Amino acid sequence: MNQLKPIPYGVASYKRIREKGCYYMDKTRYIQQMESTGQFLFFIRPRRFGKSSWLTVLESYYDLNHQAEFDTLFKGTYIYDHPTPEKNSYLILKFNFSQVTPQLDDVEQSFNGHISNTLFAFGKKYHHLFDDDYFKMMHQHTTPYQQLELTLNYVGDIGHQVYILVDEYDNFTNTILSTAGQAAYHKLTHGGGFYRFFFNVLKGSADRMDTGVGRMFITGVSPVTMDDVTSGFNIGKHISLYPEFNELLGFTQQDVSTMLEYYGLPTDELLPLMQDWYDNYQFSIEAKQTMFNTDMVLYFVDHFLCHHAPPAEMIDQNVKIDYGKLRHLVVLDRRLNGNFSRLTEIINTGGTVPIRVAQSFPVEYLLKPLNFVSLLFYFGLLSYTSKGDLQIPNETVRQLMYSYIRDAYDDVNVFNVDLWRLAQLVQAMAYQGEWQAVFEFLAVEVDKQTSIRDYLTGEKVIQTFLLAYLSVTDYFIIRTEAEFGKGFADLYIEPFWAKYADVKYSYLIELKYLTRSEFTEDLMKAKLVEAKTQLQQYASDARIIKRSRHSQLVKVALLFSGWELKAMELV
Repeated sequence: MNQLKPIPYGVASYKRIREKGCYYMDKTRYIQQMESTGQFLFFIRPRRFGKSSWLTVLESYYDLNHQAEFDTLFKGTYIYDHPTPEKNSYLILKFNFSQVTPQLDDVEQSFNGHISNTLFAFGKKYHHLFDDDYFKMMHQHTTPYQQLELTLNYVGDIGHQVYILVDEYDNFTNTILSTAGQAAYHKLTHGGGFYRFFFNVLKGSADRMDTGVGRMFITGVSPVTMDDVTSGFNIGKHISLYPEFNELLGFTQQDVSTMLEYYGLPTDELLPLMQDWYDNYQFSIEAKQTMFNTDMVLYFVDHFLCHHAPPAEMIDQNVKIDYGKLRHLVVLDRRLNGNFSRLTEIINTGGTVPIRVAQSFPVEYLLKPLNFVSLLFYFGLLSYTSKGDLQIPNETVRQLMYSYIRDAYDDVNVFNVDLWRLAQLVQAMAYQGEWQAVFEFLAVEVDKQTSIRDYLTGEKVIQTFLLAYLSVTDYFIIRTEAEFGKGFADLYIEPFWAKYADVKYSYLIELKYLTRSEFTEDLMKAKLVEAKTQLQQYASDARIIKRSRHSQLVKVALLFSGWELKAMELV
């Protein structure tokens, strides 16, 4: 094992990956594709897909200062055998706006400081190309915008060009939007806002006849800020939804299989597990491949190599999207808004949404249904299917969404339960078959906390409510609207076998609902008979039998009227 290549988990620098001999999945074929696509490119992907690492690939390939290191950095890659004429021909000017504080009182000063520091380092790095006049003029300018304009124009005048790389372009703006609100965000991205002016300088320099701006590549997680600061992507091409760039970041199934085989790991055992949790991202409606999240694959393999077992926590904490980034989308004036309803609807339908993703939209239109769903796509919470719909891609995202539902209820003081106690009850449900206590506990809490009652109207809403709280532990993988026995089971609660091989019970649950006005004992009995027939039908499916393994499959019918749990019967 000592001779195998290290896993570059947590290592973003391509140069460091190559110098340390780490395992590297070659993506350099996309350099040619990017050059032929356009000069100024905008590319967004969810968190932890390798955006920052890809920028270091571009930096290593195009930087004229790295010309002597080309063999060391690229030997064995596609681009080494197929170099482009632009290899090692640019001065690299790289900004990383995750280093800008989102604190409102300090954000402009922090931003200006980052620009000035970046330009100072740029001048030091390429000092041998510049004459004294450049540095004298830099000292005379008092603002980073003047310094930036001077630098870009000067480089063009001396016959060179700059490749501008912008990483995490929307990091501090997203945080300001979610914490300080739309007005504060609007101030820095519209009109004379300092961030908008930064992009005006870039555009102005790019439009100059003898421009020093040769290429530009900008990355982030959302199209909202770019639309606001550039009036709709008019500085370049938004290639995020192009099918030819679907596989630029992330791993294909073949990539993951190759990695597992290289390390001698049991591919047949691990690949299906990793597919359930990390796969099924498709970033173009025309793409043919689904992608695994880069960080999650490296996290999983690194842990397995160290401990010879899957990680106890299948979700790397680095992947979790801060709920605060979504709070302003689903909570308004301490109340859950229409987007919360859309989020719950996506969950309780299994995640299928038959819409096309909007390429761009300003912040003012963020709460429109199409744009909200599109933003979930850009955040990685939804992904295209082969049929062109959007759906929740995997178990990691599903678990994150359940936590968002719980957090949203808690955030507006609608519903707050003792999750520790609930977790103990779910554990007893898994090992002792004591399922009644879980539903009785939730029913009692709903009865005590009257604020939640207004939200629990309809079978699907109650189904989502149960999903959110039954998933408070990871003893089970909960599948909703799964197709079994020529029908669709409301809830199939499957033991998480990879982690808890000794769980003794699995569950099929069918929900029935009556409004409070239509409820009668006879109608309730008829609904329960219907539920029992459906449960027997689902339970006979060979897939249920296989998935349940050695556990005892418990079939339960639940009937709600309004917010009240009126009946729960074992079949």
